[in-house]
Amino acid sequence: MKKWFRDKNTGFLDNRGGPDILVSKRDLIDCQFLKVGAVVEFECHPGEKGLVAKKVKLASRHKSTGDAKGKKKEFRFGVMT
Repeated sequence: MKKWFRDKNTGFLDNRGGPDILVSKRDLIDCQFLKVGAVVEFECHPGEKGLVAKKVKLASRHKSTGDAKGKKKEFRFGVMT
């Protein structure tokens, strides 16, 4: 989560070098707003003014995958545009 505007019930998700992704309160699942720095899972859709996040929910902090040597490393969600 990059920025949340409580007065507008909208915010922007960081897209790691790409255009920011708009998120609205009506698209949040099981929460009323997002704090800056929160990690979320979502569906990304094209909107009239850019990318829009749908079905946004807080990501589980315990997800991980193993590498070739069987060591655990952090699982990171990406955004496809």
